[in-house]
Amino acid sequence: MSLRRTVAAPFRQEGSRELGESAFVVALSLDRDWFSPDQAKRLIDVAASEGLLAREEGQLTVQFDPQSVEVPEEFEPDESILQERSTFERVLGALVEAGHDKQEAVAAVNGRQSELGVTIETAAILYAHERGIDIQELADAALSEL
Repeated sequence: MSLRRTVAAPFRQEGSRELGESAFVVALSLDRDWFSPDQAKRLIDVAASEGLLAREEGQLTVQFDPQSVEVPEEFEPDESILQERSTFERVLGALVEAGHDKQEAVAAVNGRQSELGVTIETAAILYAHERGIDIQELADAALSEL
């Protein structure tokens, strides 16, 4: 997932799991030239809303192991990651990240939704769970949205 890669990059660069917000913004805007400073700040908001970053008093703590995420030299994130995603989109992203074909996953999730008469989020969570993908945080988010 490009959001996870983008968030991991500054932490990998510093070899740390904590960074100041300003250091994170500088890493993405000046060091890597991926975003403007305002866009990098927006990325912090999106990543925090998706549980990838914790923010406290100007400090950011990454909520996953950034060293476990590969960031290829040629990688450059798309601006679309600056948009908050629905729970369904996040589950679909987890499926794709785990190696599942996006179109096949969407078709299967739609089938499950029809079959069970549940929300698209619920069907996606069930589908991902059945494939052994850890989406507990997303399941909790979907439950709180109900």
